[in-house]
Amino acid sequence: MQPNMRLLQQMQARLAQIQQELAESTVEGTAGGGAVRVVVNGLRAVQQIHIDPGVVDPQDVGMLEDLILAALNDAMKRAEELASSKLGALAGGLQLPGLFP
Repeated sequence: MQPNMRLLQQMQARLAQIQQELAESTVEGTAGGGAVRVVVNGLRAVQQIHIDPGVVDPQDVGMLEDLILAALNDAMKRAEELASSKLGALAGGLQLPGLFP
């Protein structure tokens, strides 16, 4: 029983380390050829939004909203891939529900 408990403690420590790495890692999603860029961390928290002033058209706010949405979705997808790659190594390739929010 003791070796199993030690292994569990090691996995918990590694999980905490991976979560810290994800919080400190960033990925960028883009839309409109880079006109809108969104930076999120590995825990999928939005860190920054960059908008090229050239795409700001007061007559077409809908287009800007669409670009922001597309960039956010791209960034979130990349953050999820980053988290999966880091957490996948810990789980040995197992899909563990609830391991990542």
